[in-house]
Amino acid sequence: MAAPARLGLRNSLAAALAFSLVLRPGLATAQFAPGDSLIRDTEIEEMLRRDVAPLFAAAGIDSKSIQIVLVGSKEPNASAGPGVMMVTTALILEADNPNELQGVMAHEVGHLAGGHSFRSGDAQRAGMVPMILTMGLGVLAALAGSGEAAAGLISSAPYFGQLGYAGYSREQEHRADQAGATLLERAGLSARGLAEFFDKFRYQEVFAQYRRFKYFIDHPLSSDRIEALQRRVETLPHYNVKDTPEALSEHEIMKAKLDGFINPQVSMGKYDEKDMSYPARYARAIAYYQMKEPDKALKRVDALLADQPNNPYLWELKGQILFEFGRVAEAEAPQRRSVDLKPDGPLLRINLGQTLIALGPRQKTEEGIAELRKALTQEEDNAVAWRILAEGYDKHGDEGLARLATAEYEYNIGDMKQARQFAIRARERLPKNGPDWRRATDIVLVSKPTPDEAREIGRSGSLVSRSLAFGPR
Repeated sequence: MAAPARLGLRNSLAAALAFSLVLRPGLATAQFAPGDSLIRDTEIEEMLRRDVAPLFAAAGIDSKSIQIVLVGSKEPNASAGPGVMMVTTALILEADNPNELQGVMAHEVGHLAGGHSFRSGDAQRAGMVPMILTMGLGVLAALAGSGEAAAGLISSAPYFGQLGYAGYSREQEHRADQAGATLLERAGLSARGLAEFFDKFRYQEVFAQYRRFKYFIDHPLSSDRIEALQRRVETLPHYNVKDTPEALSEHEIMKAKLDGFINPQVSMGKYDEKDMSYPARYARAIAYYQMKEPDKALKRVDALLADQPNNPYLWELKGQILFEFGRVAEAEAPQRRSVDLKPDGPLLRINLGQTLIALGPRQKTEEGIAELRKALTQEEDNAVAWRILAEGYDKHGDEGLARLATAEYEYNIGDMKQARQFAIRARERLPKNGPDWRRATDIVLVSKPTPDEAREIGRSGSLVSRSLAFGPR
């Protein structure tokens, strides 16, 4: 059984951006469409969730039911659909402060709360995005070297690409502006940033359609619209409320982290060595890592850890650098520390599980399997975790479970043919009528079995479980 690709920074699927992935600490990415990448990063996802949570609360929406989707893109964009909030890296980097970012997100929540037709044109498709998000997608940039995975990801891409890319009417935009301002006010936040962010891009109105940012094609700007919004927000009681120091700090950390991963060369000039602020030092450490200078990166991470010894994301980054540059045994300790500090972070557990399995000894493999299974209780459709778990079971000699884990991986990236084939093989090696055998049976049943396969399943008397009855998660 082929082992998962090792966070190959330079071997990313379809030339994706070089971010760190679920199996590695930090940012995880995979190519979905030209220029866009899906990113997983626990630290940034949590910061975004803190930004948007009061807006969902103001709209009467349970924020825990919303997946935060971070997309690597050169264009500022955002979208909200059933169960999902999408934000691009460019939007974060373009936002001068948290209030501007919250303003754009409030506008999107306004669309959602207003029941406007989602940009996908199909709410059910928008609801598929969490499945695509939680695929995990390859260690660091993607699952390099797996043609099957590439095909699965590419075939799934349209679902994600359609989220937020059908046009809204100008009337809907105006209503979403007003709803966003109301939500911000209800949450005790200023709506100033909403108006100021759109005003920064007023110039987009004069561009030809093909020259505009995609967001401002979907959300057509006009001077009348911006001025109407400005008049409204100036009348609101919380207009002059300022961002808290904590919110400002988190915003700068998000931007610095993204700069370090996306624009390492630029970051070295933007964050001068004389700047001793935490965001600047963080950005430089990441930038050196991205520029293949691990010793310089580790030196800077260690200096940061001396100041913040209980920061799980710094330990995560240290483990990531060590693992990426072949120092697997050294990566274990910092990755353990990151999990100890943040036991509810499934991506951190996946990093640790991958390292333990890579170390080789049976005891480490068993522990790695246990860590992955814990992570999967929180993200049961994380394809990368299933892929590494398959490797662990294979090394352990559990052929049935290895094939079942591979079937789960294929199922979660949308390759139903491969999922069915591996599930059939798993059934042959698992105890009949046990829970794992039944799970393999369910995967066969929902992955378009041939008539002969369906008859064979029928003869076994198996039933489809509720978790799979309605298709891929």
